[in-house]
Amino acid sequence: MEGKTAIVTGAAGGIGEAVVRSLCERGVRVAAVDREADRLDETVRRQDPGAAVEAFPADVTSAGQVEELVAAVEHRLGPVDYLVNAAGVLRLGEARKLTGQDWADTFAVNTTGVFHMSRAVVNRMVGRGRGAIVTVASNAAGTPRTGMAAYAASKAATTMFTKCLGLEVARYGIRCNVVAPGSTDTTMLSSMWQDESGLRGTVDGRPEEYRVGIPLGRIAAPATVADSVVFLLSDQASHITLHALTVDGGASLGV
Repeated sequence: MEGKTAIVTGAAGGIGEAVVRSLCERGVRVAAVDREADRLDETVRRQDPGAAVEAFPADVTSAGQVEELVAAVEHRLGPVDYLVNAAGVLRLGEARKLTGQDWADTFAVNTTGVFHMSRAVVNRMVGRGRGAIVTVASNAAGTPRTGMAAYAASKAATTMFTKCLGLEVARYGIRCNVVAPGSTDTTMLSSMWQDESGLRGTVDGRPEEYRVGIPLGRIAAPATVADSVVFLLSDQASHITLHALTVDGGASLGV
Protein backbone atom coordinates (compact mmCIF):
# COMPACT_ATOMS: atom_id res chain seq x y z
CA MET A 1 0.00 0.00 0.00
CA GLU A 2 3.04 2.27 0.31
CA GLY A 3 2.88 5.30 -1.92
CA LYS A 4 -0.84 5.03 -2.61
CA THR A 5 -3.27 7.87 -1.92
CA ALA A 6 -6.34 7.63 0.29
CA ILE A 7 -9.20 9.87 1.34
CA VAL A 8 -10.69 9.20 4.77
CA THR A 9 -13.82 11.06 5.86
CA GLY A 10 -14.83 11.43 9.49
CA ALA A 11 -11.13 11.68 10.26
CA ALA A 12 -11.42 14.01 13.27
CA GLY A 13 -11.98 11.14 15.70
CA GLY A 14 -13.14 7.61 16.39
CA ILE A 15 -12.89 5.01 13.65
CA GLY A 16 -11.96 7.57 10.99
CA GLU A 17 -8.94 8.75 12.93
CA ALA A 18 -7.91 5.15 13.59
CA VAL A 19 -8.07 4.43 9.85
CA VAL A 20 -5.90 7.48 9.16
CA ARG A 21 -3.28 6.23 11.60
CA SER A 22 -3.31 2.70 10.21
CA LEU A 23 -2.91 3.90 6.63
CA CYS A 24 -0.13 6.32 7.57
CA GLU A 25 1.75 3.48 9.23
CA ARG A 26 1.65 1.64 5.90
CA GLY A 27 3.11 4.55 3.96
CA VAL A 28 -0.12 5.70 2.37
CA ARG A 29 -0.56 9.38 1.54
CA VAL A 30 -3.73 10.30 3.44
CA ALA A 31 -6.18 13.13 2.92
CA ALA A 32 -7.95 13.46 6.26
CA VAL A 33 -11.41 14.94 5.81
CA ASP A 34 -13.89 16.29 8.35
CA ARG A 35 -16.04 19.38 8.77
CA GLU A 36 -14.59 20.02 12.26
CA ALA A 37 -11.40 21.77 11.20
CA ASP A 38 -9.83 22.18 14.65
CA ARG A 39 -10.26 18.53 15.60
CA LEU A 40 -9.06 17.53 12.15
CA ASP A 41 -5.84 19.49 12.65
CA GLU A 42 -5.34 17.63 15.94
CA THR A 43 -5.70 14.32 14.11
CA VAL A 44 -2.94 15.32 11.70
CA ARG A 45 -0.67 16.51 14.51
CA ARG A 46 -1.08 13.22 16.37
CA GLN A 47 0.35 11.17 13.51
CA ASP A 48 3.95 10.01 13.60
CA PRO A 49 6.57 12.45 12.29
CA GLY A 50 7.09 11.91 8.61
CA ALA A 51 3.59 10.60 7.97
CA ALA A 52 2.22 11.82 4.66
CA VAL A 53 -1.09 13.17 5.91
CA GLU A 54 -2.86 16.46 5.22
CA ALA A 55 -6.06 17.97 6.57
CA PHE A 56 -8.79 18.81 4.08
CA PRO A 57 -11.73 20.41 5.94
CA ALA A 58 -14.96 19.81 4.05
CA ASP A 59 -18.63 19.03 4.54
CA VAL A 60 -19.55 15.79 2.78
CA THR A 61 -23.21 16.84 2.62
CA SER A 62 -22.25 19.46 0.02
CA ALA A 63 -21.79 18.08 -3.48
CA GLY A 64 -19.86 21.20 -4.49
CA GLN A 65 -17.44 20.98 -1.58
CA VAL A 66 -16.88 17.29 -2.25
CA GLU A 67 -15.99 17.86 -5.91
CA GLU A 68 -13.57 20.63 -4.93
CA LEU A 69 -12.11 18.42 -2.21
CA VAL A 70 -11.39 15.45 -4.47
CA ALA A 71 -9.90 17.69 -7.15
CA ALA A 72 -7.63 19.31 -4.53
CA VAL A 73 -6.53 15.96 -3.13
CA GLU A 74 -5.60 14.62 -6.56
CA HIS A 75 -3.72 17.83 -7.34
CA ARG A 76 -1.73 17.82 -4.09
CA LEU A 77 -1.36 14.12 -3.23
CA GLY A 78 -1.93 12.25 -6.46
CA PRO A 79 -4.64 10.03 -7.96
CA VAL A 80 -6.91 8.56 -5.29
CA ASP A 81 -6.49 4.81 -4.87
CA TYR A 82 -8.60 4.36 -1.74
CA LEU A 83 -11.71 5.97 -0.27
CA VAL A 84 -12.94 5.31 3.25
CA ASN A 85 -16.38 6.71 4.05
CA ALA A 86 -16.26 6.95 7.84
CA ALA A 87 -18.14 10.20 8.49
CA GLY A 88 -21.30 9.64 10.49
CA VAL A 89 -23.79 11.21 12.88
CA LEU A 90 -26.26 9.76 15.38
CA ARG A 91 -29.67 11.15 16.28
CA LEU A 92 -31.39 9.12 18.98
CA GLY A 93 -35.12 8.90 19.53
CA GLU A 94 -38.17 6.72 19.06
CA ALA A 95 -39.09 6.46 15.40
CA ARG A 96 -42.50 8.10 15.90
CA LYS A 97 -40.96 11.00 17.82
CA LEU A 98 -38.07 11.85 15.51
CA THR A 99 -38.23 15.29 13.97
CA GLY A 100 -37.92 15.85 10.27
CA GLN A 101 -34.64 17.62 10.94
CA ASP A 102 -33.28 14.61 12.86
CA TRP A 103 -34.09 12.41 9.89
CA ALA A 104 -32.71 14.81 7.31
CA ASP A 105 -29.47 15.47 9.21
CA THR A 106 -28.83 11.77 9.67
CA PHE A 107 -29.31 10.89 6.02
CA ALA A 108 -27.43 13.98 4.83
CA VAL A 109 -24.19 12.74 6.40
CA ASN A 110 -24.57 8.98 6.65
CA THR A 111 -26.08 8.35 3.22
CA THR A 112 -25.98 11.38 0.94
CA GLY A 113 -22.43 12.17 2.06
CA VAL A 114 -21.37 8.66 1.06
CA PHE A 115 -23.07 9.14 -2.30
CA HIS A 116 -21.29 12.45 -2.92
CA MET A 117 -17.86 11.12 -1.95
CA SER A 118 -18.18 7.81 -3.75
CA ARG A 119 -19.43 9.40 -6.96
CA ALA A 120 -16.68 11.99 -7.06
CA VAL A 121 -13.94 9.45 -6.41
CA VAL A 122 -15.25 6.63 -8.59
CA ASN A 123 -15.67 8.88 -11.60
CA ARG A 124 -11.92 9.43 -11.45
CA MET A 125 -11.05 5.81 -10.65
CA VAL A 126 -12.93 4.45 -13.67
CA GLY A 127 -10.50 5.93 -16.17
CA ARG A 128 -7.55 4.47 -14.28
CA GLY A 129 -9.07 1.00 -14.01
CA ARG A 130 -8.35 0.53 -10.32
CA GLY A 131 -9.40 1.55 -6.83
CA ALA A 132 -11.01 0.38 -3.61
CA ILE A 133 -13.76 1.89 -1.48
CA VAL A 134 -14.79 0.90 2.03
CA THR A 135 -17.87 2.39 3.66
CA VAL A 136 -18.13 2.20 7.43
CA ALA A 137 -21.77 1.33 8.13
CA SER A 138 -23.08 -0.43 11.26
CA ASN A 139 -24.44 -3.75 12.45
CA ALA A 140 -27.61 -1.72 13.09
CA ALA A 141 -28.13 -1.76 9.32
CA GLY A 142 -29.40 -5.31 9.67
CA THR A 143 -30.44 -5.54 13.32
CA PRO A 144 -33.31 -3.38 14.64
CA ARG A 145 -32.38 -1.15 17.58
CA THR A 146 -34.75 0.84 19.77
CA GLY A 147 -34.16 4.56 19.59
CA MET A 148 -31.94 4.25 16.52
CA ALA A 149 -34.39 4.17 13.60
CA ALA A 150 -32.87 7.05 11.66
CA TYR A 151 -29.31 5.85 12.15
CA ALA A 152 -30.12 2.22 11.31
CA ALA A 153 -32.13 3.18 8.23
CA SER A 154 -29.37 5.47 6.96
CA LYS A 155 -26.75 2.77 7.40
CA ALA A 156 -28.93 0.18 5.67
CA ALA A 157 -29.36 2.53 2.71
CA THR A 158 -25.65 3.24 2.62
CA THR A 159 -24.79 -0.44 2.72
CA MET A 160 -26.97 -1.22 -0.29
CA PHE A 161 -25.77 1.85 -2.18
CA THR A 162 -22.16 0.74 -1.73
CA LYS A 163 -22.96 -2.77 -2.94
CA CYS A 164 -24.88 -1.53 -5.99
CA LEU A 165 -22.05 0.84 -6.84
CA GLY A 166 -19.58 -2.02 -6.49
CA LEU A 167 -21.61 -4.16 -8.87
CA GLU A 168 -21.61 -1.43 -11.51
CA VAL A 169 -17.91 -0.59 -11.32
CA ALA A 170 -16.46 -4.07 -10.88
CA ARG A 171 -15.82 -4.18 -14.63
CA TYR A 172 -13.37 -1.30 -14.16
CA GLY A 173 -11.35 -3.11 -11.51
CA ILE A 174 -12.86 -1.11 -8.63
CA ARG A 175 -13.87 -2.89 -5.44
CA CYS A 176 -16.55 -1.59 -3.04
CA ASN A 177 -17.04 -3.13 0.39
CA VAL A 178 -18.60 -2.33 3.75
CA VAL A 179 -17.37 -2.70 7.31
CA ALA A 180 -20.23 -2.91 9.80
CA PRO A 181 -19.00 -2.25 13.34
CA GLY A 182 -20.96 -2.84 16.49
CA SER A 183 -20.34 -0.99 19.74
CA THR A 184 -16.96 0.72 19.46
CA ASP A 185 -15.08 2.86 21.97
CA THR A 186 -15.92 6.25 20.48
CA THR A 187 -17.63 9.42 21.61
CA MET A 188 -20.65 8.40 19.53
CA LEU A 189 -21.09 5.31 21.70
CA SER A 190 -20.51 7.06 25.02
CA SER A 191 -23.04 9.74 24.04
CA MET A 192 -25.70 7.02 24.27
CA TRP A 193 -24.91 6.26 27.92
CA GLN A 194 -26.61 8.09 30.78
CA ASP A 195 -24.29 6.80 33.51
CA GLU A 196 -21.73 4.11 34.35
CA SER A 197 -24.33 1.40 33.72
CA GLY A 198 -24.17 2.18 30.00
CA LEU A 199 -21.05 0.16 29.36
CA ARG A 200 -22.34 -2.77 31.37
CA GLY A 201 -25.66 -2.77 29.53
CA THR A 202 -23.92 -2.62 26.17
CA VAL A 203 -21.71 -5.62 26.94
CA ASP A 204 -24.24 -7.69 28.91
CA GLY A 205 -27.34 -6.79 26.91
CA ARG A 206 -30.63 -5.08 27.73
CA PRO A 207 -33.69 -7.38 27.64
CA GLU A 208 -36.05 -4.41 27.94
CA GLU A 209 -34.65 -3.13 24.62
CA TYR A 210 -34.62 -6.59 23.00
CA ARG A 211 -30.88 -6.28 22.71
CA VAL A 212 -28.43 -9.12 23.27
CA GLY A 213 -25.00 -8.35 24.64
CA ILE A 214 -21.61 -8.89 23.06
CA PRO A 215 -20.57 -12.56 23.17
CA LEU A 216 -16.86 -11.67 23.21
CA GLY A 217 -17.53 -9.63 26.33
CA ARG A 218 -16.00 -6.31 25.27
CA ILE A 219 -16.56 -3.32 23.02
CA ALA A 220 -14.24 -2.84 20.07
CA ALA A 221 -11.29 -0.48 19.94
CA PRO A 222 -11.37 1.87 16.92
CA ALA A 223 -8.06 0.39 15.81
CA THR A 224 -9.66 -3.06 15.61
CA VAL A 225 -12.30 -1.77 13.21
CA ALA A 226 -9.61 0.09 11.26
CA ASP A 227 -7.74 -3.20 10.77
CA SER A 228 -10.77 -4.60 8.95
CA VAL A 229 -11.09 -1.48 6.81
CA VAL A 230 -7.43 -1.61 5.80
CA PHE A 231 -7.67 -5.32 5.01
CA LEU A 232 -10.54 -4.70 2.58
CA LEU A 233 -8.62 -1.89 0.91
CA SER A 234 -5.48 -3.97 0.54
CA ASP A 235 -4.42 -6.43 -2.13
CA GLN A 236 -5.02 -9.20 0.40
CA ALA A 237 -8.69 -8.63 -0.37
CA SER A 238 -8.17 -8.33 -4.13
CA HIS A 239 -10.99 -10.79 -4.93
CA ILE A 240 -13.47 -9.41 -2.38
CA THR A 241 -16.14 -6.94 -3.45
CA LEU A 242 -19.83 -6.29 -2.62
CA HIS A 243 -19.12 -7.68 0.85
CA ALA A 244 -20.25 -6.44 4.27
CA LEU A 245 -17.86 -7.47 7.04
CA THR A 246 -19.47 -7.31 10.49
CA VAL A 247 -17.06 -6.43 13.30
CA ASP A 248 -19.18 -6.53 16.45
CA GLY A 249 -17.90 -9.28 18.73
CA GLY A 250 -20.94 -11.39 17.85
CA ALA A 251 -23.51 -8.83 19.01
CA SER A 252 -25.76 -9.40 16.00
CA LEU A 253 -25.36 -13.18 16.36
CA GLY A 254 -23.84 -13.54 12.92
CA VAL A 255 -26.93 -12.28 11.10
